[in-house]
Amino acid sequence: MTGKSIKLDKINRKIITTLHTNAGLSNVDLADRVGLSKSACFERVKALKEAGYFGMFVTELDMDRICEHIFAYIEFTLENNTFKNREIFEKKINGIPELMDCFYVAGSYHYISYACCSNVQELNKLCDSLTADESLGIADIAQRVVLNRAKWHLGYPLDKLRWLD
Repeated sequence: MTGKSIKLDKINRKIITTLHTNAGLSNVDLADRVGLSKSACFERVKALKEAGYFGMFVTELDMDRICEHIFAYIEFTLENNTFKNREIFEKKINGIPELMDCFYVAGSYHYISYACCSNVQELNKLCDSLTADESLGIADIAQRVVLNRAKWHLGYPLDKLRWLD
């Protein structure tokens, strides 16, 4: 997702911060919010996209109104935590849409993934298929089914982070 660097001046930071939580905002509305002409705003957004500052634009869905589902965190412990084994594991999980993200972490397990499945039975099938694949070298899987979403990721706390020059 990296490209050529662009100076993240005050206007570019404002564009990034605004689009980060309002990806569907029109160029006209964005230009008004950041204090630019429509054409200048369009050119800045285009340059930021081409430079790789935006990965993709997605829309948050109201899953409860759309389909039956469960969310779960899945903790993976590998038998052998070598670079080669991590590479094999990561390649495989990147092809599984139910695993929406996955982090390599420090601690008592090696990876934690956020998953969405139709139901607990489908979650179990997914985990069983992963542990059955010996090439992945999974020693243990722990599932943590989400009972209630107390807070949802509403964007990174950009105003609380130190920007890179």
